[in-house]
Amino acid sequence: MSSLREAIAAAAETLAQAGIDSARNDAELLAAHAAGTGRGRLALLDPVGPGFFDRFGEAVAARANRIPLQHITGHAAFGPVQLEVGPGVFIPRPETEALLEWALAQSLPRCPLVIDVCTGSGALAIALATQLPGARVIAVDDDAVALDYARRNSASTTVRLVTGDATDPGLLPDVVGTVDMVVSNPPYIPVGAVLDPEVARHDPAHALFGGADGMAVIGPIVRRAADWLTAGGLLAVEHDDTTSRAAVEMIERTGAFDEVTTHRDLVGRPRFVTARRTGGQERSDPGIETGGQERSDPGIETGGQERSDPGIEKRHAP
Repeated sequence: MSSLREAIAAAAETLAQAGIDSARNDAELLAAHAAGTGRGRLALLDPVGPGFFDRFGEAVAARANRIPLQHITGHAAFGPVQLEVGPGVFIPRPETEALLEWALAQSLPRCPLVIDVCTGSGALAIALATQLPGARVIAVDDDAVALDYARRNSASTTVRLVTGDATDPGLLPDVVGTVDMVVSNPPYIPVGAVLDPEVARHDPAHALFGGADGMAVIGPIVRRAADWLTAGGLLAVEHDDTTSRAAVEMIERTGAFDEVTTHRDLVGRPRFVTARRTGGQERSDPGIETGGQERSDPGIETGGQERSDPGIEKRHAP
């Protein structure tokens, strides 16, 4: 029987021949998954337990067929959190961690109100809630499958889920003028773009494509953010690496923002744009009322459940 080291080497060769750039990395992660351990402990497992090579072989065959690694293992790492993912939900990408790092570096009120639009698995919302103690984070999506993943992923956090369409002008009327930060990784790939098989076959199209120019969802999100944000509030929205200039110009045309800035991802491609809401006097932290009591957000339940308050209707994509 082959040793673990030989099996991983053979798997890496198989994956490389299938056109997978990260063949060695994926082979090791699949081996760890099949062994039920962490990647860093693989060297301690030779010899491995019974059934390992069958499980590993099946996992490698699936990956060679361009099934996403995260669908095989059932989870994806994003910043400081591990997320449950699978068919029907967008797999969070390392590139979006640059937006997360930017958001965490900003100076915010003690109990900021943050909205993550097009939350998908809940990646940005959960990472922000985990790293910003006291933050009140609302995560919005219009897809039932995505929200089901987000609900499970956010179960141990204070993230609040809302069923809503990012293009709806009436989305979240009760937070107008009170939000400190809006973040979004929306559908932004131009229709017709050539994609890797893992993406084209397995990521939901609804979470990928943003119209002919990739800007069909970004525009409404910018307009919603202009309504929601307090003076001095921050916007960060991811975009295709071919539409950086279009995203900047779209934000500038609203006349509602200044400090419009492009940012590059971990491999140096233009990936997201940030801006600050203009306006008069910045508000004091709305999460702290007289007597030091935090206010609750009307119409949104705690515990990661969708709210049922009639003041903010559930809004679905048409």
